[in-house]
Amino acid sequence: VQLQASGGGLVQTGDSLRLSCADPGFTVNLRRGIGWFRQAPGKEREGVGCINVHDGTTYYEDLAKGRFTISRDAAKNTVYLQMNSLKPEDTAVYSCATTAVYTTYGCPPIYEYDNWGQGTQVTVSS
Repeated sequence: VQLQASGGGLVQTGDSLRLSCADPGFTVNLRRGIGWFRQAPGKEREGVGCINVHDGTTYYEDLAKGRFTISRDAAKNTVYLQMNSLKPEDTAVYSCATTAVYTTYGCPPIYEYDNWGQGTQVTVSS
């Protein structure tokens, strides 16, 4: 079962959003981490950040540092992406995926991820 990202919407510059990545198939119990990614129109998919599922350690790409926070609720099999101080350049489809890699140095490369689900659209108006 694929992960399900939700919580996107249309917001204004400076607003906040919290995205959810639900795991109805308990896939995460069999994996080591979850990553958040985004893809803007005409651009390649890029990493936002990731979390090691079992100990909760997080890592962020430069675009997210200081503004975005990843957290998890094990009881709900859900991982969250809290996004603050949103900018128009944050407009993209956000998605999540799982990885078998446990990392201690930063997010694994994108090819290490699978179980991609449909993303959720985030649009930030100026």
